[in-house]
Amino acid sequence: MQPALPLAGLNILVVDDDEDSRFYITTVLETDGASVMAVTSATVALKILPELQPDVLICDIAMPDEDGYTFIRKIRALKPDIWGKLPAIALTAYGDSEYRSLSLEAGFQTHVAKPVDPGELVAIVANLMLNMKVADLNPPLSDSCLIYE
Repeated sequence: MQPALPLAGLNILVVDDDEDSRFYITTVLETDGASVMAVTSATVALKILPELQPDVLICDIAMPDEDGYTFIRKIRALKPDIWGKLPAIALTAYGDSEYRSLSLEAGFQTHVAKPVDPGELVAIVANLMLNMKVADLNPPLSDSCLIYE
């Protein structure tokens, strides 16, 4: 019996204006079981997002017309109850801590510098999904649930 592929069953949207990057990311993710839709711009991604219903978003930051920061803010504002929880990875050539902070503040869960090792990319996606599932199972306590003595 073959072991399950780590990304089996995941539907991933990749947004990157660079053809080589799209090909690389798609190949890596599909090899590990994911279904990938790769598009060239934030504009195209916004059009297909409702129909595609991705489990994960991987987005470049430096793109013409609209950068990844603006794109993720638009997604988070669409329907916060749905798109506010979409796991999102900024995969970018801008790897220093300033850009990492900007990515997280904009709404990405994680920031990964290009080039990324194939195994590392798969692990990042798998761990992000695992962390999101754990967070869903353990919602934060509201004040009404706290017991004061």
